[in-house]
Amino acid sequence: MVTPKRRYAAVRQAVAWCYRGGSISAEPRINDRIRVPEVRLVGPSGEQVGIVPLAKALELAQEYDLDLVEVAANARPPVCKLMDYGKFKYESAMKAREARKNQAHTVIKEMKLRPKIDPHDYDTKKGHVVRFLKQGDKVKITIMFRGREQSRPELGFRLLQRLASDVEDLGFIESNPKQDGRNMIMVLGPHKKKTEAMAEAREAQAARKAERQGGVAADQSVDEPAEEPTEEHAQA
Repeated sequence: MVTPKRRYAAVRQAVAWCYRGGSISAEPRINDRIRVPEVRLVGPSGEQVGIVPLAKALELAQEYDLDLVEVAANARPPVCKLMDYGKFKYESAMKAREARKNQAHTVIKEMKLRPKIDPHDYDTKKGHVVRFLKQGDKVKITIMFRGREQSRPELGFRLLQRLASDVEDLGFIESNPKQDGRNMIMVLGPHKKKTEAMAEAREAQAARKAERQGGVAADQSVDEPAEEPTEEHAQA
């Protein structure tokens, strides 16, 4: 006799097995895996065929040399479409790959400065901030105070304001300067979105590549020897 306790344990085990990828699949049912008496059929070009018996739908799929794919399993009856499933999966994978390629990830770069930073070091740090903002990334600026510098927070505040003013064409103050222990922190946000910066970078890369190829072609044309005159040209 199956006790309630054993039945509950069996259900838990089955659910855990399904979550590990057992019987639950993200793949749609196709062809002989479809187990319903009739389906609402969509043709290869998207035309509505109507409700037909499953056997008739499979027969049409074989006639067109296509697959019968269940595209809406929860409909009553389920909606199925005639398509080349292998080609459909390949195109879907390519679209997903392109979407991941163009996906913009929010990145926060960090730049650390001292209140009494050397002018040369300041220009170097500012150059990095400019590059980050051009790439569409946020920048966290941290002023690090040491020793008696902690009693002069206005030095860090003025330095942050100066930096924000120097890069105002590329970014804006997203988080105002605030004291955090021995540090003072400010966050700069880019005016350009990450996707726009990525698109501009790809266009610039393509332009540089075309320019290099054009330069190589020009060099090859210069190196080619001039055509020697033939006897006819000489007599003329």
